[in-house]
Amino acid sequence: MKVIAVSGGVISGLGKGITTSSLGRILKARGIPVTIVKIDPYLNVDAGTMNPYQHGEVFVLDDGTEADLDLGNYERFLGQSLVGTHNLTTGKIYRAVIEKERHGDYLGNTVQIIPHVTGEIKRTIREVAQAAGAEVVLVEVGGTVGDIESMPFLEALRELSYELGEGHMAFVHTTLVPVVGPVGEAKTKPTQHSVRELRAIGIRPNLIIARGPAPLAPDIKTKISLFCDVPPEAVISVPDQAVIYEVPLVLEAQGVGPLLARLLNLPDRPPDHTAWKEFLATYRRGDGAVEIAIVGKYTELRDAYLSHTEAFHHVQGHLGKEIRLQWYDSEDIPKSPALLARLARADGILVPGGFGARGVEGKIRAIQIARTTGIPYLGICYGFQMQAVEFARNVLGLDRANTTEVDAGTPDPVVCLLEQQRTLNDLGGTMRLGAQRVVLTPGSKVAEVYGRTEIWERHRHRYEINPDYFDRLRQHGLAITGMSVDGRVEALEVPAHPFFLGVQFHPEFLSRPESPHPLFAGLVRAALARQEVATPVAAPPPVA
Repeated sequence: MKVIAVSGGVISGLGKGITTSSLGRILKARGIPVTIVKIDPYLNVDAGTMNPYQHGEVFVLDDGTEADLDLGNYERFLGQSLVGTHNLTTGKIYRAVIEKERHGDYLGNTVQIIPHVTGEIKRTIREVAQAAGAEVVLVEVGGTVGDIESMPFLEALRELSYELGEGHMAFVHTTLVPVVGPVGEAKTKPTQHSVRELRAIGIRPNLIIARGPAPLAPDIKTKISLFCDVPPEAVISVPDQAVIYEVPLVLEAQGVGPLLARLLNLPDRPPDHTAWKEFLATYRRGDGAVEIAIVGKYTELRDAYLSHTEAFHHVQGHLGKEIRLQWYDSEDIPKSPALLARLARADGILVPGGFGARGVEGKIRAIQIARTTGIPYLGICYGFQMQAVEFARNVLGLDRANTTEVDAGTPDPVVCLLEQQRTLNDLGGTMRLGAQRVVLTPGSKVAEVYGRTEIWERHRHRYEINPDYFDRLRQHGLAITGMSVDGRVEALEVPAHPFFLGVQFHPEFLSRPESPHPLFAGLVRAALARQEVATPVAAPPPVA
């Protein structure tokens, strides 16, 4: 096993996840089997119970693990699916150690951070590499060097470097080089202090990834090299990019691939980035533009919908059409006629997943506009459930129809709690999670979009469409066109509408740069078709 450990300094949010993903892409382009592990030093066992405002979106894996959003970047850059063991947290590690202690595995020893906690970390990393059949495992350490929470993980990696020996491990450190002052001077002192902190715990970086708004001048790279004791060619400048998928080529252009090959005694084969470059060339073409409105309640933090944003990037790189995302806070929509009018001019509307009552009425209003004016619509998870509620209210005439998540006393619970959820007390890891098989109705719009009638998609929900309303929804024109093998509704559509689809699952998690998800591509194609027809936009219906 060979290991690349990626740490960060100065501030969080520098792009360690993109750096790690890009390094993996560079190795994969050389035919080297790789996998990635994300270390999150928080005490939570997983990200499932976190508010998106604190940690961005929760990314769900095939096995049902609720993971950090960086796992999504890894999957997208590598084009491979990961499992729960690829996301380590302090909670997972400490729980495993305590369970072993209770079982008597430590034979009466005093259980300590070193060697027991660090040993568990190293064991897990080795097992992930072995299970994945990877020659190189990349390990990203969340947070910044100097955080108390990350100390055991950095110590474990330091120990691992000695155990593996020279030529089997490389340390990559990501830092910020800010540009300050009226003359725009790049400052290296934060990087110097960050590297000094890393060396104080026994780790000497082999590469420094310098983040900033602009490329580093040669004299700045030389200064960092001198003060941080790394070769000048190992100081890599990664300025801000228009799209994250440029980063592997930015690194490649500065010789990172051959440098990693030398550090890890890997064969330095010529990389094959052909498909990646074709994707980026099509993405940049931007022949025409289409506007997609995203209506949600976490729009102040775009990371809460990161996989949706990336899915549209993938479609743009496939179709060569610029996709302009317009963000709408669903709380504001019912209060603003101007917002309603603007929303009615969108080429397409997407309502993503979410939880709770806040902003629900705005989502329902957006869905009503899409249904009644012919705007292509895609509802995902909560957006799918609200699609059923909107239809029940405004077509079936059930004015107080709702989900019991919002109104436990609604007389028409069109959406209700899953039966097996009603006796649960714990919230963490107890939703309907992970990849599930879905059967689509032949001849339906959703089956046409997928090009097949059986799919596997990832889920994350507690509530479902109430079976008591199946017949009434169908009779009034809302077709049920996707079902799980155990009888749950997975897809809804209005056949008479150009594109009015809702799905219970999360298609955004399976979109990739080289294979955009069919539902996102279908929404954009429908929006482009609407532009070509150029029918006048009807006024939005009055608020009930």
